[in-house]
Amino acid sequence: MEKTIEKRVGKLRESLADNNIDTLLVLVEENRHYLSGFTGKDTQFDETAGALFITDKRLILATDSRNDLQAAKEAPLYEIICYKKGLVNELPNIINALKTKRLGFESIRMSYMQYNKICKQFSSSNINIEIVEADNIMECLRTIKEQSELEEIKKALFIAESVFINFAENIIKPRMTEKEAAWILEKNLREAGADSLSFPIIVASGPNSALPHAIPGNRNFHKGEPILFDWGARLNGYCSDISRTLVIGNPDDRFKKIFKTVLDAQLKAIDAIKPGISSKAVDEIARNHIISMGFKNNFGHGLGHGIGLAVHEPPGISPLKDTLIESQMVFTVEPGIYIPGWGGVRIENMVVVNENGAEVLNNHDPSTLLSGVK
Repeated sequence: MEKTIEKRVGKLRESLADNNIDTLLVLVEENRHYLSGFTGKDTQFDETAGALFITDKRLILATDSRNDLQAAKEAPLYEIICYKKGLVNELPNIINALKTKRLGFESIRMSYMQYNKICKQFSSSNINIEIVEADNIMECLRTIKEQSELEEIKKALFIAESVFINFAENIIKPRMTEKEAAWILEKNLREAGADSLSFPIIVASGPNSALPHAIPGNRNFHKGEPILFDWGARLNGYCSDISRTLVIGNPDDRFKKIFKTVLDAQLKAIDAIKPGISSKAVDEIARNHIISMGFKNNFGHGLGHGIGLAVHEPPGISPLKDTLIESQMVFTVEPGIYIPGWGGVRIENMVVVNENGAEVLNNHDPSTLLSGVK
């Protein structure tokens, strides 16, 4: 792992030099993990398990007494500083020791209040440095997956799929509630080896499935209605993310048409993915198919998102941001159709881009659900 961290830090240092940044402050949990190996968790947005300070010569991990022993064990390449009165109060000492002139930081992770506190601390300590946003540096670094990362993602995906296949074939039944199904899936994911969930499981039945991010409730499953599942397993830090929609019993013609429209939209988009294509163009291919089938106003979200240490990370596959697709990117392809009062269908697979196109990482074929489950 140390060689991997050294390689990642080396690439980062090249980017810092290109951007004339002599010190990078890293607070995003996934970035901290990626660059150091430290797995400490931020319990909430205004708390941190630690911060990295990276220069061309030094690597520092600053944390508190709850995490210093763990940090020393997991991040042997870093000098560990254990602060007693909080990170902000320790910053002047670290910045002076590093002789920082231009400090890069992740604006996505720092609130306005935190930024003001840091600036006031620097001012009261007579520290005059330039502070600049550096989000794009980390975004570019983590978007392209290493082979070892891809293997971890595949393992997390295998657990998630295996648990769901068993659930769909042997456990699901009418009158089961959304909450019950979500708990069974979570319990079985843990027992199958998952470290945790990638995100809270979504189970939505009947009209509730028209809500893309529905919260499981006490509604019972009924035969013939759409039931949407969105779940994922986290293993060794890496996430999987899948959506499937099914019917208990025999689906009607309306469900079949919507399901096939969504599946065809996904397949058309996946078939178009290749290095050099625009992420907007991939989204447009799926979206145009859904529109052509008469569902113009029923697909509101983006087609997909990157996935790795975070369940949602670049690249975004949507109409909102244009990114050139590159080899070794990993992202989801998840078109959906949502009809208020009836329900919804979403089908989500994960793909990795290679020189020849997109390789679907999932083993489960969603088309097997078109005829319903018994």
